[in-house]
Amino acid sequence: MASPASSPAAAEAVTGDAVSAGFAELERQQQLLASCTRLYQQLSDHFATLDRGLASRSDAIRHKRRAADARTARALDSLRRRELTVDASVDRALSHLDSITSSSSAVSSSAAGLAEALRTLCAKMDAAAFFGLVAARRKEADALRAEVPPALSRCVDPANFVMDAVADVFPVDRREMKSPADLAWACVLILEAAVPALADPDPEIGAARPLVPRAARERARGMAREWKEAVELKGGVEAAKPPDAHAFLQHVATFAVAEREDRPLYRRIVVSFSWRRQMPRLALTLGLDEEMPDIIEELIAKGQQLDAVNFAYEAGLQEKFPPVPLLKSYLEDSKKASPTVSDNSSTSSGQSGSNTNKKEQSALRAVIKCIEDRKLESEFPLEDLQKQLEDLEKAKTEKKKASSSASSGGTSEPANKRIRASNGGPMPPAKAGRLTNNTSVSSFPVTTAFARSPSQTSYASPSQTSYASPTHTSYASPSHTSYATPSSYPYDRQPAHGLYCNRSPPAIREPYVYPANEVPSVGFGVPYSSPPMTYPATYGGYSNGLPAYNNGMAPAFHQAYYR
Repeated sequence: MASPASSPAAAEAVTGDAVSAGFAELERQQQLLASCTRLYQQLSDHFATLDRGLASRSDAIRHKRRAADARTARALDSLRRRELTVDASVDRALSHLDSITSSSSAVSSSAAGLAEALRTLCAKMDAAAFFGLVAARRKEADALRAEVPPALSRCVDPANFVMDAVADVFPVDRREMKSPADLAWACVLILEAAVPALADPDPEIGAARPLVPRAARERARGMAREWKEAVELKGGVEAAKPPDAHAFLQHVATFAVAEREDRPLYRRIVVSFSWRRQMPRLALTLGLDEEMPDIIEELIAKGQQLDAVNFAYEAGLQEKFPPVPLLKSYLEDSKKASPTVSDNSSTSSGQSGSNTNKKEQSALRAVIKCIEDRKLESEFPLEDLQKQLEDLEKAKTEKKKASSSASSGGTSEPANKRIRASNGGPMPPAKAGRLTNNTSVSSFPVTTAFARSPSQTSYASPSQTSYASPTHTSYASPSHTSYATPSSYPYDRQPAHGLYCNRSPPAIREPYVYPANEVPSVGFGVPYSSPPMTYPATYGGYSNGLPAYNNGMAPAFHQAYYR
C-alpha cells in the first residue's frame, strides 16, 4: 500500500505530462491549419489564373468569331451581288466583244506608235508577235505598263491570249537558243496588265471576279503545277530567280488559281523575295492576310525592317508595327554591317571603303523614299538623313579626287614595261621571236649593233652619243649615221643601250664563226638606202671580215616592223 506522501507527487507528475502532451498537440494542429491555409491560397491563385486565362481566350474567340461573321457576311453579300449582276456582266461582255469584232476590220496593220501596234496585235490575237514587241521594248517599260492593259481589252479571249504569249518562257523556258535572254520580266508585265483586262465589267466587283473561262482556268492550274515541279528539280523556290518566282505568283493571282494547300509555298516565296515592290499586294491576293503579322515579324527578325514597313502598310498593321522605330533600326543595322563587310572584304582598302560608302548611301536613300511615300516627315524629319547623305557623297567625291591626283603624280607604267628610247626611237617588237615566219631572230645573243628605220635619225643614248672605232670602218649609208663599236667598250661586260633601257642581251665572250658555205658574205661597207627586208634563216654568221665580230651585225628588229 502506497504511502499518503507519495500520492500528491505522482498526481503532480501525471498532470505535467498531460499538459505538455496537450501543448504539443495544439502546436501540431496549428501547423496543420497553417499548411491547409497555404494550400488553399495556392489553389485559389491557381484557379484565379485559370479563370483569367479562360476569360482572355473566350474574348479572343469571341473577337475571332465576330471577325469571321463579318467576313462571312461580306462574302455572302458579295455572292448575292455577283449573282444579281451576272446577267448584266454577260451583256456587257457580249457588247464589248461585238465592238471588238466590228472595229478589228478597221485596224491598220501598219499602225504607227507603240499603243496602236499593241492594239493591232491584240485585235489579231497574234500572241507571238505581241510578246516579241513587249520583249523588245524593255527600255519603255513605263509606257508598256500604261498601254498594255487597254490593248489586252481588245482581245476576244484575253485569258488564253496571255497564256499563249508567255508560253515560250513560262512556266519553263522552251526556247532553243543556247543562252537565251531572261524575259521573265516581260511575263510579269503582261500578267499584271491582264488583271484589269480580265476584271468583271461591273465596276462594283471589278478584279474581285476575273472573267476566266473554266477551260482557261484549268490550263492556268496546269501551268502552275508545271512551274512547281520544275523549280523543285532545280533546288527549291529559294534557288529560283526572282523574276521567275514573281511571274509564278502573278500568274496564280491573275487567273485566280490559288490553292489552300499551296499557301506555305506562297509564303516562302513572299519572304524570300520580299524586297520586290509587288510582294505585299500579292501576299494579300493569294490569301495570306491572316499570316501577315507572322510574316512581318519574320522579316524584322531577318533584319529586313524596310520590307516589314511596306508589308505593314499594305496589310493595315502600321499601328501594331510602328514604322519609325523600324526605319531607325534599319539604319542602325546598316551602319553596323558596313564595318563588318569592310573588315571581311578581300579587296583593297580603297575598294572596300567605296563599297561601304555605297551601301550606306543606298540605305539612306531607301529610308528617305519610304518616309516620303508614307508621309512620315512629321514623325521622322528628313533634314538629318539628307545631311548624312550629302556628307557621304562629299566624302566619296574627295576620295575620287585624291586617288586621281595620286595616280597622275606617280608612274603609270609598270617597271617591266618596254620603254621607248629617250630620243623617240622605235620600240622593239614585243614577240618577234615567237613568230612562225620570223627568219631574222636567232637564239644566239648578238652584239650591240642596231639596224635603224628610215624614219628615225638616231638611236643614240643620251650617255652614248658616238660609237666610233679607230680600227674599224664606218657602217653607214648616205641616209644613216655611223653605228660602229668603240674600241674602248670593254667586251667582257654586258653592253647597254638607251633603247633597251640597260637591258640589252649579254655579249658573246668568244667569237662564233659560221661556215662560209652556209651563209653568203655580206659587205657592210656597201651603202644601202633602206633597211633590208629579207634575211637568211640564220643571221649570226655574216662574214664581215672583222675578227672580233664574226658573229655578224644582224638587224635587231623583225622585218615586219619596218612594213
